Amino acid sequence: MAREKTLSFTEFKSATWLPGGHAQTIYPALFMWKRAARYRREAWVTPDLDSIVVDWTAGRAGTPLIVLFHGLEGSSRSHYALSLFTQAYKQGWRGVVPHFRTCGNVQNRLPRAYHAGDSEEINWVLRRIRKQFPDSPIFAVGVSLGGNALLKWLAEQGSAANMIIDAAATISAPMDLVASGTQLDIGINRHLYVREFLRTLRYKTQMKLKLNENPYIDWQQVKQVKTIREFDHLVTAPLHGFHSVEHYWQSASSKSQLHQITLPTLIINALNDPFIPAASLPQPHEVASCITLLQPAEGGHVGFVSGTPPGKLTWLPENILRFFQYHLPLPR
Repeated sequence: MAREKTLSFTEFKSATWLPGGHAQTIYPALFMWKRAARYRREAWVTPDLDSIVVDWTAGRAGTPLIVLFHGLEGSSRSHYALSLFTQAYKQGWRGVVPHFRTCGNVQNRLPRAYHAGDSEEINWVLRRIRKQFPDSPIFAVGVSLGGNALLKWLAEQGSAANMIIDAAATISAPMDLVASGTQLDIGINRHLYVREFLRTLRYKTQMKLKLNENPYIDWQQVKQVKTIREFDHLVTAPLHGFHSVEHYWQSASSKSQLHQITLPTLIINALNDPFIPAASLPQPHEVASCITLLQPAEGGHVGFVSGTPPGKLTWLPENILRFFQYHLPLPR
């Protein structure tokens, strides 16, 4: 079967009854795709003898497999995972969500958790999956925080990534963490999103400190944080070997490395994403030729709801799957 000569994407038409980036972000996260999914869960031991949980969807052996890396405090139950795998299942494809440490309703054993530049975690997960399925097409999707980590891995691996997966896509990835971290902590974002993120992050930190004493983390300070910057400075940075929040944000950002990627990669970002300033998004001259940028005017942060109420979450999975279908390995 010959490959199509050209690859095209459908234009995103936002639901007119969800005006603005905030509505387009909040509505799907709260009200869409909350039904239970059929996952098979496994527990994996990490190379440093910690643990994560991995959720698999059903599918036939040998069919393409999509590995999804979730966003901040996300999981296999997030609306974007369920919508993508529902669409993939219709065409006979399989899916898997490897949860970052502390996610998936399971606490990990070691002091460390996860962060936006966790490319080492991406590396061992994808290499393990490739070893487990040596003959299957494998595609990777990274969402928000997981998207930046995936792009960082792709850049660091260079051509070696092409031996592990066949193509990649990211959704609403914050590739400039300084710009996005600053954006989250100002105005309405601080009250709409940061407060909710910090609620679960503080709880997980408290539980972690009960398991592992850490002289670098002061719980009395942590429980009073009001911004992502403060949390990353007091917790994320010291837990993962960064000197400060500035060192973390700058070191973990993938934007300056995008020209090093050699694998076909689709990067999707809405221009009205409340988390990510449009001016911080990469332009075509800043990325490798194998990267396709899709930057619709609307969609919010991992939203992209279309149609009449209650809305549809089909635009993202349809276009991502079209991209992956185009990059399926050709039959020998």
